Amino acid sequence: MPALRIEGYVIVSADGMLADARNVMPDELKFEGDKAFFTAALDRADLILHGRNSYEDQPNSPRRRRIILTRKVDAIAPDPANSKSTLWNPAGASFEAACHHAGVDAGTVAVIGGPGVFGMFMDRYDEFWLSVAPHVRLPGGEPCFPGVPARSPQNILAAHGLHAGEPQMLDAAHQVTVTPWRRNA
Repeated sequence: MPALRIEGYVIVSADGMLADARNVMPDELKFEGDKAFFTAALDRADLILHGRNSYEDQPNSPRRRRIILTRKVDAIAPDPANSKSTLWNPAGASFEAACHHAGVDAGTVAVIGGPGVFGMFMDRYDEFWLSVAPHVRLPGGEPCFPGVPARSPQNILAAHGLHAGEPQMLDAAHQVTVTPWRRNA
């Protein structure tokens, strides 16, 4: 089977949170430059993968093929609410089987969260795009990865064999950057 390329995408606060204490992405963590970057990346992806609480809520979202992780199915099932969605329980079927059911056997899979979903793929990412809003703090928020805040998101990515590339500025006024973390071949 041709390879699936797995890429992760998240924006985090200075303390490594992707959502506030109510498990909601607050407006303080939303920046136009990051939104444009994220939207373009998802438009290029062949498949979006996320948990039940994650959703990109963009104009093209309904047109994107996706896999939603859930315990509501035994293995793999069509999503009765969205013909472009596949429901997947990792306890009952492999990732590759879920991708096949979704109609994607090769191409780019964009993993967009949440923390448990991100954690499942730590040793499989080809690239992880970590956006950081250094002036935002979300005390008691939802960490981006298992192990945060005891360790930084950067330390966790490095511990899983990913290496930081050159950061790109997404919002100069707020110093929001995105850094590609890549696995060496």
